[in-house]
Amino acid sequence: MSRGFVKESDQEEIPIVPPRAYLPEGTTNYVTREGLDELLAEREELINEKENLNKADENEKRIVQNHINAKLYLLNHRIDTAIIVNLDEQPQDEIRFGARVTLKMEETGRIKTFQIVGVDEADVSKGKISFISPLANALTNKKEGDKVVLKRDKKDIVYEIISIAYT
Repeated sequence: MSRGFVKESDQEEIPIVPPRAYLPEGTTNYVTREGLDELLAEREELINEKENLNKADENEKRIVQNHINAKLYLLNHRIDTAIIVNLDEQPQDEIRFGARVTLKMEETGRIKTFQIVGVDEADVSKGKISFISPLANALTNKKEGDKVVLKRDKKDIVYEIISIAYT
């Protein structure tokens, strides 16, 4: 049937779902155990939401279900490709994935602590940075006492590594 004979109201809405956190093509999807647990909990929440939809309007219900299905599709891909990094197997005196790193900003003396985590776990407000972030890349393979320069447009930031922990 020609599209000219389809009423506009009969067309299925395509759900617009924001993409998950950026992970470059070909990059391994590393996660901590906690990160995978968070992804699995998110999936359970979406499944429960889908199963408990109480929409009187069938069209509206179908649209919401399609939106949840699209989110589940992206989430399931992340879960299926996740590789858990065992933090006990990381070199305890070097910064690698999963490390909790305490840094001192050279210019201000301010102390910050970050954990290097997977892209879906990253949340700067919780002190978690993605392993693909510029800071994580600058810190990787460094040790206590090393200095790291984070290149910035206006002024570089120099950090001294105070401590490394895998807890």
